[in-house]
Amino acid sequence: MPLALLALAVGAFGIGTTEFVMMGLLPDVANDLGISIPSAGHLVSAYALGVVVGAPLLAAATARMPRRTVLIALMALFVAGNALSAFAPDHTWLLAARFLSGLPHGAFFGVGAVVATTMAAPDRRARSVSLMFLGLTMANVAGVPVATLMGQHFGWRATFLAVSAIGLAAIASLALLIPRENTPAPRAALRGELAALRSLPVWLALGTTVAGFGALFAAYSYITPMLTDAAGYAETSVTLLLALFGVGATAGNLLGGRLADHSLRATLFGGLASLTAILALFPLLMRTEISAAVAVTLLGTAAFVTGSPLQLMVMEKASAAPSLASSANQAAFNLANAGGAWVGGLALSSGFGPTSPAVAGALLSAFGIGVACVAYAVDRGSVRVARRERVIARRVRRPLDAVR
Repeated sequence: MPLALLALAVGAFGIGTTEFVMMGLLPDVANDLGISIPSAGHLVSAYALGVVVGAPLLAAATARMPRRTVLIALMALFVAGNALSAFAPDHTWLLAARFLSGLPHGAFFGVGAVVATTMAAPDRRARSVSLMFLGLTMANVAGVPVATLMGQHFGWRATFLAVSAIGLAAIASLALLIPRENTPAPRAALRGELAALRSLPVWLALGTTVAGFGALFAAYSYITPMLTDAAGYAETSVTLLLALFGVGATAGNLLGGRLADHSLRATLFGGLASLTAILALFPLLMRTEISAAVAVTLLGTAAFVTGSPLQLMVMEKASAAPSLASSANQAAFNLANAGGAWVGGLALSSGFGPTSPAVAGALLSAFGIGVACVAYAVDRGSVRVARRERVIARRVRRPLDAVR
């Protein structure tokens, strides 16, 4: 694996840290700015909205630029957004800064995934994507807990300054480690990138992402009340358990990349089936502290096994112009975040119990399997049509050759 993947992982680590750390800093931000916790929660939504808006727009705007240059420019925008967050004078300015911080997120992962696959051997493409995403999962293991502690001891503004420093380190790594000759400007113009999004297989792959990761966030968004109300953990233990989720996600990410290089489709179906089963078993697993800890770890593993296969599948379906489609998949991840949290909250507010969001997530995951099955059927149909056309062409060519 090329060392240049380390540069992508450093950028992913910074992005993952700034995305998730706000959840742990909400009380500190609310107290400092004199706003309520729900109002501070809008800062999480502002970042997610920036990802959804920025992923397709920035990918389209940079469609003809060298990818190395695009990655450095996106990380510079990330540094600017986090620095502005650190010096935001009030809630409104912080909302705008968080939106700005989210803009480069999707495009960075989208373009980064394309760069990662071009630098790896054909039989290691999924593993190369998983190594880039390793930075994102490691952010949940180390980046977010450390950044949260820093915010609690030195103030939340210090956290965003530290994240800005990580972004500067990522810029230096990208400039030093990614060779210019491996990241030329794409041949496809913006029209070609947009044409890729008109493909039904691309939309089916994006739909699988929304359903599969929506299932994860339906449960993960309400993991704290599950652990405290159902499993009996003290609130002080939740941070450690969330680190276990990060460990499971890291293991699942690496496992998914390795397995997908052997069979992408089988890895995707296996991951979704495992996620469905684990979420369906949550009401049983949340009855004891030990089984609950195992459930949280397995949840991260099963969900992130599908990360690399889904990213690679979208890129393959839009192989002529993969950057925009790959970035759109990152927007789909964040739509899954918002939609999954809404579905889980609906189950919880309906009075079905603290583990009901996980059951709702199991239904979403099962729906994702259904979408993946439709995508598989469409692919098989396309293969049969192409094979039939080749057979007809050969039959027509034989009489013409005989005449000649």
